[in-house]
Amino acid sequence: MNKSIIIISTFLTCLMFPSSVRSENIDHLNQLLKTKQCENCDLNNVGLVMSDLSGANLRGANLVGANLSRSNLTGADLSGANLTGASFHGANLSGANLSGAIVNSSDFRNAYVEGIILENTDISTAYIQGVTGIPATAGSAEQFYLWGISEDKKGNYQKAINYYNRSIELNPDFAHAYLSRAVIKSRYGLTDTALEDAQKAEELFKQQENSDGYALSNRFIQLVKARTEAEAQEEGNTGSPQFVQIFNSVVPLLFKLFIP
Repeated sequence: MNKSIIIISTFLTCLMFPSSVRSENIDHLNQLLKTKQCENCDLNNVGLVMSDLSGANLRGANLVGANLSRSNLTGADLSGANLTGASFHGANLSGANLSGAIVNSSDFRNAYVEGIILENTDISTAYIQGVTGIPATAGSAEQFYLWGISEDKKGNYQKAINYYNRSIELNPDFAHAYLSRAVIKSRYGLTDTALEDAQKAEELFKQQENSDGYALSNRFIQLVKARTEAEAQEEGNTGSPQFVQIFNSVVPLLFKLFIP
């Protein structure tokens, strides 16, 4: 290869791979794209947006800071891989194996993960908002609850209630999740089931000797009953002194109690 060809090749490589990814192992990248076989490869900061990596073998690979947004990774083997700071935003990870993978601050927002394997994988610091198909075994009851709170604060009530449901499935005595779910149900006018959840939370908080939780549950129950009574009388007067007083006493404790 003559000198001019080498210069042109180097120039094109710089255009294709920005400075933040120049340190990546180009040979490993080419190997992955050609064969989908790249076990223990160094792909630090690699850019693979919208790539077809279905069934790829990336076991033990270094994908720190890699961008695999909207990529097809169905059935890919990422077990033991280091995915710290990597982006899988909107990617398809259905059936992928992430057993033992490191996913510190990894971005899985809006990804599809039906059938994903997460054995011995701690996803507590990963971003999973909007993920579809996350298994119930992916986190603890407390973790699902905190994800629910995150969605709740953003106004994503249906996603929040799904997380609260998972939390309760994992821990039927998790009073926080019952009360948070009751609040969302009341927003949708599901008064009867909201009261059931709130009363269950009240009972559990009493058993657990959580005085703040018990008081909050009790006040919320009063709030819902007061609103129901007002609606039954066709007053619709949510500005009545009783309603406002109860509501104002509940809100500060809601934020205090949200984190178990």
